[in-house]
Amino acid sequence: VAVIDGDSILEDGLIRKTVPFFALMPEVGALTTDELCEVKGSRIIREWHNLRFAQRQVLMCSVGLSHKVLTLTGRMSMFRASIVIDPEFIAHVQSDSINHWRLGKFQFLTGDDKSSWYSVLKKGWDMLYIPDTVVLTVEHPPSDNFFKATTQLMFRWFGNMLRTNGRALALGPRRIGLFTWWCVLDQRISMWTSLTGPVFAIMLAIKHTIFFIPIYLVWIGFTRWIMSLMLLATRPAISWYYPFLIYYNQIWGSLIKTYVFFRLDRQSWTRQKTKLNRGLSSRQVQWQNFTSILAHATSLIVFVSLIGLLSGLITIPQAWVVFIK
Repeated sequence: VAVIDGDSILEDGLIRKTVPFFALMPEVGALTTDELCEVKGSRIIREWHNLRFAQRQVLMCSVGLSHKVLTLTGRMSMFRASIVIDPEFIAHVQSDSINHWRLGKFQFLTGDDKSSWYSVLKKGWDMLYIPDTVVLTVEHPPSDNFFKATTQLMFRWFGNMLRTNGRALALGPRRIGLFTWWCVLDQRISMWTSLTGPVFAIMLAIKHTIFFIPIYLVWIGFTRWIMSLMLLATRPAISWYYPFLIYYNQIWGSLIKTYVFFRLDRQSWTRQKTKLNRGLSSRQVQWQNFTSILAHATSLIVFVSLIGLLSGLITIPQAWVVFIK
């Protein structure tokens, strides 16, 4: 069974290239393919989408070697028919929800691809990535403004990812494989490690000299250009936008991830103005908002403090050292 979005175009021969895997490999439950995009927008938003799909190709090829993937893309994925007609699978995708220790139980408004992925992963099926088959997707950015459009899209994507992340981790490395489990864990780690560089550079500039900022920017330019060149392994050409967009995705994307991580109940579509009505009182909403802000702020303070302490830029006051002794 192929699940295909209405704005997806299959390349010639895609069915012939993919369907036989289900007969040749009985343990395969689902698969997905490479994507290219046709974006209805400015050049920078087109290059941003192209970069995203090029990086996706690298990541999916790597994870796919373990016979698992990190998402069964909603644009086009194929499932073994016995899975799709299973009432448990249908009920899970239709009414997926999580019970958060602080935010309570809430249903998913978006992320059907993550719900189906988790259901297949939990059952122990293999999942394949077919890198030499392509689906062309027609992308309509939610805004003409680059910053607003990318922020809305990342908020939705990262929210879908993080809402499923915890329960996927709970399955354990023995169930889903050590490498796949580590990739899921890295989704939580990388949103903090990406922020380490700029925070460290700012702290150096404050304590020592402002010249650490241009040194850091030169380093960023060099490393992100190397990262861009590496994408030639998956695409015939790259854009001069890529180094800047890679850094933008890493820093602004990480900030969005940390924001969403403490507000998993906040969900939004980029095309429909659909919101989740949980029936909470105004006092309950205010309390949840307060605890979200408190948890987020505490984590940021601990994060910055650890960078300072581990680098030696921040020292524990002598009075506290004496007190601890």
